Amino acid sequence: MLLVCAGMVLDLHIPVVGRLSAQDSVLRVEVTNGPVLEMVYVEGGVFRMGSDEAKGVANHYEATRPEHEVEVGAFYIGRYEVTQGLWSAVMGENPSSFGGSERLPVEGVSWVQAQEFCMLLSQMTGRRFRLPTEAEWEFAARGGEDGAFGGRDRNGLDSCAWYCVNSEGRTHEVGSKAPNAWGLYDMCGNVAEWCGDWMGDYTGARQSNPRGPQTGDSRIVRGGHYYSTSSSCAVFDRGWYVPTGKTEYYGLRVVMEVGE
Repeated sequence: MLLVCAGMVLDLHIPVVGRLSAQDSVLRVEVTNGPVLEMVYVEGGVFRMGSDEAKGVANHYEATRPEHEVEVGAFYIGRYEVTQGLWSAVMGENPSSFGGSERLPVEGVSWVQAQEFCMLLSQMTGRRFRLPTEAEWEFAARGGEDGAFGGRDRNGLDSCAWYCVNSEGRTHEVGSKAPNAWGLYDMCGNVAEWCGDWMGDYTGARQSNPRGPQTGDSRIVRGGHYYSTSSSCAVFDRGWYVPTGKTEYYGLRVVMEVGE
């Protein structure tokens, strides 16, 4: 198991320790018998989460309110959604409904299974992988840009997302549409992505690294999927589902901690 970092190859049979440099904007993590996992460094910062003006743009308009200020710390996030090839290499099986390429996003996985994947990937690499918080996900999806679709308006969605208008009713290989400003692909459409948080109402208070309610009935899902309308693909729209539920619409993207 190798980690390729700033031109150096580290043996991951021995857990890697220490803090990763902010200069390492992209890390490539090699998984035995699997594809390289590309992790993009996100500096962190302050942004306005949610939207008070999303009516007609977000499917769950009331759930996006009130817009509020949120600070997130630095993290690494997957350049792509977790693929079937990576899932199979870590989990030893592939639950997906759609086939034809290992670069298709994995789907048909529950939040509970996504947690197990993160745990096993962490054990394999000596780094801590997890699902993104809802705040981290939205911060990354926005890419430092305004606009409901990561710097684009509704007319530009076709260039960056597989959704009901162009998907032909199925998933497509990750990275086959345009990325957002931070080089992240498929933040809108293709498969919706599990987040770590329980679903809960927003408040207007400023928050720092929020992680949602401590308990709940449903876990957050973000980004819309291949069968979604444009409204569900908005970066501030919120979805939720029971953590044991599985559907061919839901997959995941992982976050890696910057330091331990």
